[in-house]
Amino acid sequence: MNASLPVETINITATTPLSPSLLSGRRSPALLPSLPLGPCLTTWTPDHLIASSLSSKLVSVHSSSSPRLNFISKNFTYERISFAQLVANCCSSSNTFWYLRSLGDTSHSRSDLATHFPSLAAELDIPPLFSPETFFSSVFRISSPSLELWTHYDTLDNVLIQVRGSKRVVLFPPRDADKLYLVGDKTSVVDWEADDLLEKYPKLREVTKYEVILQPGDVLFIPALWFHSITAIDFSISVNLFWKNLDGEQFYDKKDTYGNRDLIPAQLAFKTFEKATAQLKQLPPDYEDFYLRRMIINIQKRLDTLKSEEDNQNSDDRE
Repeated sequence: MNASLPVETINITATTPLSPSLLSGRRSPALLPSLPLGPCLTTWTPDHLIASSLSSKLVSVHSSSSPRLNFISKNFTYERISFAQLVANCCSSSNTFWYLRSLGDTSHSRSDLATHFPSLAAELDIPPLFSPETFFSSVFRISSPSLELWTHYDTLDNVLIQVRGSKRVVLFPPRDADKLYLVGDKTSVVDWEADDLLEKYPKLREVTKYEVILQPGDVLFIPALWFHSITAIDFSISVNLFWKNLDGEQFYDKKDTYGNRDLIPAQLAFKTFEKATAQLKQLPPDYEDFYLRRMIINIQKRLDTLKSEEDNQNSDDRE
């Protein structure tokens, strides 16, 4: 795999203020370092969280004997424990790794920090990086040291706000989707540090990899469809803010509570493709092979057109 590239840094100044226009239309990650996030940067200590009014609140968490959570093989269990016990578990030196991704009150509702963790929400100054009417969810995350979340993509723009501890984030652009050994919206690659990584997954030699270390106060913009893997270097607390970046509610699945369901036109296209390939299975194998290759040619033509349009746009922007 090629060496990691740095994520572009945007420093907030008087001439580059925080506003929804800062990230509007941007399709590559960006690091916004050392933002003023409010009292949370000093108050969100383990002792403060354990002693808070949320201490007895029950939360659903991931528990695993492995630091690398794998959603495909499900090498973790879901447990329901008190918020105070979760924080204590994450801070203890044991062979069990814990991870909280806050949820809504029901399976059909979204996570909202202000609703589900109101006392903590009051201590976080959310940076104004999107229009309030496009808000989708706010997700509270707590991780044991060394815990690594599976590589995946979301279908909404989001920012990862690092409040306590540090995190390593590795990102891959959407254009590398065909080289990341996908199973649904997640990659089957689990251990990115394995000695035989490129032997098992040779296409990874061709991917473009970005990497950034987040410190408390840092905010990382992760555009929709960008693959990302996140590792908590130490005891970590962060908040994700998701928003709908496309104009038009018709693009978004109303049943989506996590921000990762494929957009409606994509879902319909996948169903059409499944029907088309099912039709071709009626033919002898050599005929099926031929027409599948015809389909690939048509898809490649469309990809080439998109690439040409993008190159022309980039050329116009430079001029």
